[in-house]
Amino acid sequence: MVGSAIVRELISNGYNNIITMDRKSLDLTSQTDVESFFDKERPEYVFNAAAKVGGIKANSDYKADFIYDNIMIQSNIIKNSHSFGVKKLLFLGSSCIYPKMSPQPIKEEYLLSGYLETSNDAYSIAKISGIKMCQSFNKQYGTNYISVMPTNLYGRNDNYDLNSSHVLPAMIRKIHDAKVNNSKYVELWGTGEPKREFLYVDDLANACLYLMNNYDGTDIVNIGTGEDISIKDLANLIKNIIGYDGDIIFNTGMPDGTPRKLLDVSKLNELGWVYKNSLIDGINKTYKYFIEMEKY
Repeated sequence: MVGSAIVRELISNGYNNIITMDRKSLDLTSQTDVESFFDKERPEYVFNAAAKVGGIKANSDYKADFIYDNIMIQSNIIKNSHSFGVKKLLFLGSSCIYPKMSPQPIKEEYLLSGYLETSNDAYSIAKISGIKMCQSFNKQYGTNYISVMPTNLYGRNDNYDLNSSHVLPAMIRKIHDAKVNNSKYVELWGTGEPKREFLYVDDLANACLYLMNNYDGTDIVNIGTGEDISIKDLANLIKNIIGYDGDIIFNTGMPDGTPRKLLDVSKLNELGWVYKNSLIDGINKTYKYFIEMEKY
């Protein structure tokens, strides 16, 4: 989802010498394969959007896969970016790197100031390692590797598999299926009380290109809207957009995850960037893409 959005953003801004590779063609966990790719292609700028990601269930069930795959992917990309003289690299982290009980909104300096959310600690530690790797290469070798921390993302080419998807696309899938099947209710995990911030993926891509052109620094930068919504209110918003008439039921026996996760985006705003797509507009666009996908 993120990689394709960045490619669309690059093309729309006139960039045409773009090197891409899908996961079927290049195993980013393989040191040999990644080295060969860099040796052949010699990219000058790298957007590291590759990662193994998922929601609460996937993060809890596949901790070993999440920590191994992500550490290998980012280590191979960062190391070979240095070995083959990449001019600048952008590393995409995640807002889940921050402590579970961080003060809200979450400032960049809160990193490593407390305990992580246990359901996704393996993924979080992998991403923190990527940040520290970028900072370490900058310090030791004088590279220009920047790290950005996006909030929860959604949009075109999202993952709607209920075993591995994030909360917003999972809601779209569940509520859409309930409408199609005339189900009387949809069951969602948790209490519905936690609050989350969501950013349309095309806005993220725009921010990444903006920072690639306008920011040089070792300090991490949050990317988000600075606004959040409760899971319950999000479910009702999606329900209204889809046009589902049934009930939303919350299974309080299932985990909520972090109580609140709102990013402080004042640093990003001061650098001159703000988001464009409201949550309502973004979900409407996303649902249209989802419907088109369902046709095939």
